[in-house]
Amino acid sequence: MPLISKDLFKKPNNALEGGVDAQPPAAEERTVTCSECKAVLPLDVFKAQAHVCPRCGALHAMSARERILWLVDADSFQEMDAALLPQDRLGFPAYAGKLRKVQQESGEPEGVVTGTGMLDGMPCALFSMNPEFIMGSMGAVVGEKITRLFEYAAAQRLPVIGYIVSGGARIQEGMFSLMQMAKTSGAVLRHSQAGQLYIAVLTHPTTGGVVASFAMEADIILAEPKALIGFAGPRVIEQTMRQKLPEGFQRAEFIMEKGFVDRIVPRDAQRRELSQLLRAHRKEGLA
Repeated sequence: MPLISKDLFKKPNNALEGGVDAQPPAAEERTVTCSECKAVLPLDVFKAQAHVCPRCGALHAMSARERILWLVDADSFQEMDAALLPQDRLGFPAYAGKLRKVQQESGEPEGVVTGTGMLDGMPCALFSMNPEFIMGSMGAVVGEKITRLFEYAAAQRLPVIGYIVSGGARIQEGMFSLMQMAKTSGAVLRHSQAGQLYIAVLTHPTTGGVVASFAMEADIILAEPKALIGFAGPRVIEQTMRQKLPEGFQRAEFIMEKGFVDRIVPRDAQRRELSQLLRAHRKEGLA
């Protein structure tokens, strides 16, 4: 079992449970520079736009909690399994120190946040992976939290919404990480057999072991524009095949043409799209 520490993380004073107290940004940090058009934007404007540049429309990464806070109805989120912490079972060089560092920097104990909430008054279970935590890599605790969420959703007859961003299986956890592919896939299957809906939203990048498991097993697969989606990265494929790949290879638009993504949804339309999908698939007698 993962180690549990009650004192490592403090309760934040915000609308979501769990995590670490966020420090107010210094004056010089109250602006954000767009990586595409280089526009300097006020931080509050940037966050109000869901991390989309209002000038050029470029999408920037959102943390797991920012995604959830932006998506669900106010004060409706109830976090699950926040006390599960990663463990350096293999004694991988420098991994324990890396975990402590990224926990402090991200304010999160692990690379995914799970729980339940309401979307336009409709109950759902949801998970959101964190690009700020070792690039959303899937370790044992990430797989365990996602598995527990699907099992709970199956038992409570709840749909699942998953926001996915990942560099793949976490190499520092070796086989413990790879085992999560089968474990999460089994939980997704049982949730489906219970007759419940699973919607995945693939964001940039979604790669590696999560693509070979729960990311591509949803009933409905949405993607953000230009998101990189694939098992191995383009550079690895080019080096292996010794040939140049097509323009836009593995981007969401290319993947949708090949039938692996159902729709590409701009970020500002995602809440409305997800609400409509939940309403359309709502079971009789449920809110």
